Amino acid sequence: MKNRDVYESPLSARYAGKEMKYLFSPDKKFRTWRRLWVALAEAEHELGLPVTKAQVEELRACQDNVNYEVAEAREKEVRHDVMSHVYAYGQQCPGAAGIIHLGATSCYVGDNTDIIIMTEALALIRNKLVAVLRVLAKFAEEYRALPTLAFTHFQPAQPTTVGKRAALWMQDLLMDLEDVEHQLAKAKLLGSKGTTGTQASFLELFEGNHQKVKELDQKIAEKLGYEACFPVSGQTYSRKLDSQMLAVLSGIAQSAAKFSNDIRLLQHLKEVEEPFEKGQIGSSAMAYKRNPMRTERMASLARYVMVDALNPAFTMAGQWFERTLDDSANKRLSVPEAFLAVDGILTLYANVADGLVVYPKVIEQRLRKELPFMATENIMMDAVKRGGDRQQLHEAIRVHSMEAGRVVKEQGGENDLLQRIAADPIFGVGMEELEGILQPEKYVGRAPEQTMDFLQEVVAPVLEKYKDVEAGEAEVTV
Repeated sequence: MKNRDVYESPLSARYAGKEMKYLFSPDKKFRTWRRLWVALAEAEHELGLPVTKAQVEELRACQDNVNYEVAEAREKEVRHDVMSHVYAYGQQCPGAAGIIHLGATSCYVGDNTDIIIMTEALALIRNKLVAVLRVLAKFAEEYRALPTLAFTHFQPAQPTTVGKRAALWMQDLLMDLEDVEHQLAKAKLLGSKGTTGTQASFLELFEGNHQKVKELDQKIAEKLGYEACFPVSGQTYSRKLDSQMLAVLSGIAQSAAKFSNDIRLLQHLKEVEEPFEKGQIGSSAMAYKRNPMRTERMASLARYVMVDALNPAFTMAGQWFERTLDDSANKRLSVPEAFLAVDGILTLYANVADGLVVYPKVIEQRLRKELPFMATENIMMDAVKRGGDRQQLHEAIRVHSMEAGRVVKEQGGENDLLQRIAADPIFGVGMEELEGILQPEKYVGRAPEQTMDFLQEVVAPVLEKYKDVEAGEAEVTV
């Protein structure tokens, strides 16, 4: 049963998925602490410190059985979360109690765990990006040749196709995917650096053997599935990493917000709509309405992420020397919330993209209303080929266009530009021939070919690379 008298973040209660929420849970954190303690003890054993194989195995046997009650009771006494969990772990592993956390400082478990969780969370974000790309690729191919009115400044412009517009959304996401992969490719742990990053405690443990201290970092990295640790640090890893991580998430939010805006505008035009469930209520007052709730939520969450990305930037800039603790409270909020929000955004994105409803007749109707203006260049060139004077034809087109525009805007009438041109002998063309000129597919340029080239040459290799990636169902809490 829910606690109705305690605040709960909507990102946990309403927006983010189960897998992402677990990654930032206390259980994930404390289990990872124990993985790090086992890795440290095992590496120290392998490098000849007085840590036995039996002690390592004892730690490993209790690694996932966290005795939370003992740790929480101990923390009330000592007011230190790391030492409380060292104590609790030692209660379960009495034979190894004396070597847990040997030579390390709190940031050994705290910071390495933060990196591990952010890296796993970013890998989950990557999978969800791929899922969205899969859905959009199908949509783009299906509608690659469907002409639609394009807009610049949200004013009617030369036509494009519905599929080409989807290709633009996909290109943004592919740029985001590149950033995600770049960030994952350079992932490093903090390692075991000590209180100010000098590894002095480990140098003492290894009796001045610098090589073994270096090997300790490398072994810890490998045991946790990483290739390396940061070569230098203060007590903490550089908070630049948090800033970079959230910059990537902000980029994804920007792409999603752009898609959201486009769909909301298209839904206003009644050309394309987001999914609307059979029993869904669009408005409490206006029963006929179909509000774009999902894409509005995407925009709302995206705005939060873009602003939230400033937090680690300021935190990074405000660090003093080898460490200061004014980062802690901020990063506990800003980092998890950004990942949870983007998780929710991508779930919405996949859900909307998979259920987009296209109305070709409405699209065609709007396009045909504007097409006469866009066809005037072709009409004029055909008249020139028949011997007309381009300057005179251009002036006639200008006058007829202004008059036709006035009828539409001032009188609310239909666009009668074609009738005006057909009635003007200077053009020497009838309505039947003009109607033949006004075929929408003649005005989309290479949009269908661009879309297919993009899908085959750019998108397909990416989707093939991630063919085994699964992102789960895109379920949305309405």
